[in-house]
Amino acid sequence: MNGTKRAATGSLIGLALGDALGFPTEFNDVPRILEKCGPWREMELPQPAIVTDDTQMTLALGRGIRTAMARGLLTPARLARPVREEFVDWYHSPENNRAPGRTCLVACRLLDSDRPWQAASQVESKGCGANMRVAPVGLAQGLSEEQRAGAAQLQSALTHGHPTALAASDLTARAVFLLAQGTEPTGLAGQLRSYALRNRTRYHHRWLGDLWTRAHDPSPEHFIARGWDECLDVLDRLVKALRTPSPETDPCLGTGDGWIAEEALATALHCFLLFPDEPVTALRRAACTRGDSDSIACLTGAFAGAHLGAAAWPKAWAERIEYRSELLTLGALWDA
Repeated sequence: MNGTKRAATGSLIGLALGDALGFPTEFNDVPRILEKCGPWREMELPQPAIVTDDTQMTLALGRGIRTAMARGLLTPARLARPVREEFVDWYHSPENNRAPGRTCLVACRLLDSDRPWQAASQVESKGCGANMRVAPVGLAQGLSEEQRAGAAQLQSALTHGHPTALAASDLTARAVFLLAQGTEPTGLAGQLRSYALRNRTRYHHRWLGDLWTRAHDPSPEHFIARGWDECLDVLDRLVKALRTPSPETDPCLGTGDGWIAEEALATALHCFLLFPDEPVTALRRAACTRGDSDSIACLTGAFAGAHLGAAAWPKAWAERIEYRSELLTLGALWDA
């Protein structure tokens, strides 16, 4: 990763900025947002720039990965313990008051026990809570493709065990990684599609254990393929939407409202790829959507920041984002 670009710092700050920009517009349709905020291309970062559970859980995952990698080679057992502890700490934190999703709350309550994590996983849930927080997996240095995929899916499975949540998290981390490495945005959707096809029946036993047996699938391959197939469908919708780009139309109409994992990924990519070299415009477009605007904008910021680096964001915005010092500390670790 290019240290001068500082992709990790750019991605983490962008993620938090998108989260803060989309927080006040979540649960509103576009006409209501325009009424409240004025023209979408002029949306301003709120004062103060408060984030949601999306950024809080990204930081929790980032701390967990940092702890795991400080202990040696990243393995499933080495990752699961500190990330689980961080998620439980987040669950009990007085700052956990930002309307988090039900799946995260239920799963984290169950993780606060001595049961295996698979028993806490909500295998019916594919909410975007799985992948809104996964960017650190794409930014951490020195992981093999297998480690990155396994870690992305494991961190999802701690709360959201649905195969589509696992696949979407894997793809989201992959997108962040590719952009940070310098992949051109124009080729990104195609690369993600190839990656999905290549991994369609690959179940990561080492990382997921017996998770698949908790759903109603005849085999682990059948279980995970269900998730990849839903992601492939939404990537096709993304490619179709970008064939005739329409920046003034709500991106949710083309790629979905983003409450579920595969749509959060696709609609965030949609916003980013409409404006690959205008990161602030991409964030504003993402925040002015009828869907899960904070999560869509949070992922849009992660992609734009990984692509363009720390210089992508206005200094006046970056300086007043909540949790700034912790975001910068993690970013500096992975940019080194």
